[in-house]
Amino acid sequence: MERVNQTSSVSEFILLGLSSRPEDQKPLFSLFLTIYLVTITGNLLIILAIRSDPQLQTPMYFFLTFLSFTDICFTTTIVPRMLVNFLSHKTISYAGCLTQMYFLYALGNTDSFLLAVMAFDRYVAICDPFHYVTIMSHHHCVLMVALSCSLPHLHSLLHTLLLNQLTFCDSNIIHHFLCDISPLMKLSCSSTFVNETVMMIEGPILLVTPFLCITFSYIRILTVVLKIPSAAGKRKAFSTCGSHVTVVTLFYGSNFYVYLQPVSSYTIRDHMATIVYTVLTSTLNPFIYSLRNKDLKQGLRKLVVRSKFQATSP
Repeated sequence: MERVNQTSSVSEFILLGLSSRPEDQKPLFSLFLTIYLVTITGNLLIILAIRSDPQLQTPMYFFLTFLSFTDICFTTTIVPRMLVNFLSHKTISYAGCLTQMYFLYALGNTDSFLLAVMAFDRYVAICDPFHYVTIMSHHHCVLMVALSCSLPHLHSLLHTLLLNQLTFCDSNIIHHFLCDISPLMKLSCSSTFVNETVMMIEGPILLVTPFLCITFSYIRILTVVLKIPSAAGKRKAFSTCGSHVTVVTLFYGSNFYVYLQPVSSYTIRDHMATIVYTVLTSTLNPFIYSLRNKDLKQGLRKLVVRSKFQATSP
């Protein structure tokens, strides 16, 4: 009963956000509102372009559709709360905080798994093209997407349930702009040994395993591409992977910087890296994939032309 009473004493948390200076709040609000609108619009255009163009009905674009949808949900989990904090209400309920943390990890790791699946798709397309249709069948693609969604949600549920067992009886001020597990654990006045042990064992496995799959895929791709005699053939092979490598570098670089360190070493400096993988990556993905992909650019042009025609037709 004592644990229950102590835990319920903290009914809400205070998110300090990116800056405590009043003069920074409106500029930050304008900046992140713009970023959010660009993210939603860009990813929606990617989804609509792929779904409306028969030439883009391939496994690679099937996975890109789900990546864009996940990015929309991921950003929506974070940015609207930030916008509210900038203007007025810096408090978030205990349940709301755990809910945000749950979706932060569930959707963030879904992104990670989808990037690994997309790397595997490029590996099969370049290294085993004769079996591509069989390996990357629609049934297999749906199964890979289902696993990419379900495993991260189980991972997130585990950490959310473990965090819910902690006692918060001292400060309720979170030195962050979102409810992340490390700053929350630093507020606990009960032992976080189990939480930290699970984080150090299970967490890196879920984060590093997709990255290792991506690394292996691209090592094999590089080995095969370097054996292609023509320069044009090499350029074509690299062009199909360039966008994905850029996104992977941006996403995993910031992710590893934040999460592959002890909870005690987590500082305010990690905020920028968190912004990169939670907000900026989702914003830049549509530009990276569309600017470096001729088929997708053509699909976007078709979508724009079709929209203009429908708008002008009686």
